[in-house]
Amino acid sequence: MTQQLPQVPSTEPELTGVRNFRDVGGLPTLDGRRVRQGRLFRSGHLAHASDTDAAFLGSLGLHTIFDFRNDADKALEGPDVELPGVRNVNIPLTDPADGAEFWKMVRDGDLNQLRSILADGKAAGRMSASYRVIIKHRTAEHSRVLHALAEDSVPALMHCAAGKDRAGLSVAVTLLALGVERDAIEADYLESNATHRRYKVHRSDNSPAAMSPEVMELLSPLFDARAEYLAAAFDTITQTWGTTDRYLEEGLKVTPEVRERLRARLLD
Repeated sequence: MTQQLPQVPSTEPELTGVRNFRDVGGLPTLDGRRVRQGRLFRSGHLAHASDTDAAFLGSLGLHTIFDFRNDADKALEGPDVELPGVRNVNIPLTDPADGAEFWKMVRDGDLNQLRSILADGKAAGRMSASYRVIIKHRTAEHSRVLHALAEDSVPALMHCAAGKDRAGLSVAVTLLALGVERDAIEADYLESNATHRRYKVHRSDNSPAAMSPEVMELLSPLFDARAEYLAAAFDTITQTWGTTDRYLEEGLKVTPEVRERLRARLLD
């Protein structure tokens, strides 16, 4: 059973142009510590941040923003708002459903086309497969993030487009390195399903037919945070490396010394 997250003071504002923002602080570790408030944040993209949003983000004392979007994402949404004095590091990760052509079909395809690529579990299967690919083949990128956090990049904000897949996995990997309980990692990940957090679906035709209940049902696995997706990532760690410790040391080249520096920077 997934545990309830601890009740901690909220720093979540009413952002108007940035979705899925939250402080990851408060999550419990296996040895009884907690992630420190105000050190690690996550969100969707910052391209549509209002002046008020930007002022709030600027007040967080951020050192680094990790942007996991690719060029196609940035062409669709636009570049992040610039925050004075904050380093923006773009580390593109595999598209959560693998490919600009796929997402063009999602935005522009008619009902029959959507059925052909998404129905009968194909959409959810695609998402689980993409999580496996990111864990197995994006080790260099995740290694870069963890080493940066251990050195000088805290407080940090991690985001992609929706803030649930690529950023969600990068946050999960960071929390694994900190020794956070897996149930707590899953509970935080599933917070992305809250109505006010969800990514706004882009369709070129916004008519009732183009956004019909059947269309939205076909699309929903792409925009859901599902426990089965995160489980696919964790299963890939076990199948490929055997243990989390081996994944971190052999896959991500994160030594026990680096993990201790991470814990010093990010845990109470």
